[in-house]
Amino acid sequence: MLSEMTSESAFEKLLDYWKPWLWMSPSVGHDWLPFFLKMTVFLSEKSNQPYDWHSRKWRNLYFRNPVGIAGGLDKTGQSIDSWWNLGAGFLEIGTVTPHAQKPNSGKIMDRFKETEALWNRMGFPSPGYKSVLFELEKNFENRQTPIFLNIGKNRTTANENAHEDYTLLMRQMHQVCDVFVVNISSPNTTGLRQLFSKKYFEPLMDKLGGESRRLQKPLLLKLSPDEPRDQLESIIHRSYNQGVDGYVITNTTIQRPTPSPYPEDGGLSGKPLAAQSLQTLKDVVQILGLNRNNKLIVNAGGISSGTDLRDRLYWGADLCQIYSSLVFRGPYTFKKIAHEYQSTI
Repeated sequence: MLSEMTSESAFEKLLDYWKPWLWMSPSVGHDWLPFFLKMTVFLSEKSNQPYDWHSRKWRNLYFRNPVGIAGGLDKTGQSIDSWWNLGAGFLEIGTVTPHAQKPNSGKIMDRFKETEALWNRMGFPSPGYKSVLFELEKNFENRQTPIFLNIGKNRTTANENAHEDYTLLMRQMHQVCDVFVVNISSPNTTGLRQLFSKKYFEPLMDKLGGESRRLQKPLLLKLSPDEPRDQLESIIHRSYNQGVDGYVITNTTIQRPTPSPYPEDGGLSGKPLAAQSLQTLKDVVQILGLNRNNKLIVNAGGISSGTDLRDRLYWGADLCQIYSSLVFRGPYTFKKIAHEYQSTI
């Protein structure tokens, strides 16, 4: 099926050259994303199925290809059909919170074309789980790829009670997703990363692991790229023993190059995150060693080409996710990465 992906239509060439979303502010471009995707699919050559290449199975799930969308790109599930038509091998929807909440106040996102970086301090903006549940119910029964659901707590929920938010989401939404992704690694909700501390982490993961087993839905833990090696080892060992089925590596980073053109607060993603994300992937694979035991490893951060994908798969990733590259390379990035990847092997 790859041969169908190598030719570019006139519309594809025009969109690649024009990239109208880059003429808008990042916030406006993000808000208009569902419209852009629908129009892109409407004006593109139709494909009724996601592209099959480097397919794999994990447990009872079939991944047509190893490239999906990262959490945070489609928070509401409004564009599920569009992602499938553009060639995504799996989807991660969210972050979803129990109750609706607005983004953090002030400036919440920016992009840097020179470095192909994105910066955000959104803080889990969400319409609440009921709205996302409605969108997923329309697509789940006839889904074309696995659907991951990224879950988070409301910012007003104290860390002592965080398990209530996460377990509520798992109970209410387990019938419309294939995998849960626990997000306690975002740098944009005050105090969220404290949930990795021993005080909170073990009780939280005990409850979530138990809920995962009861609902028979795999549970992945999304990791921060900013953890020191010894802390990362502790997180992996503790979560491994508490029933986590795999890891998403990584969230955005609070680290900045020197000198830095980026704001000091918030999380940075895109190409500046690539080295950190790759190193964290190597560290996690090394920590798991021979005890990997069918844990699913998903890598995200600075992946924008077929060569990037090849490298991440070589170093132990089972699947990869993209976000920033869709902004800078455009909606046909899945197709481009597939063609580039095949050219490297």
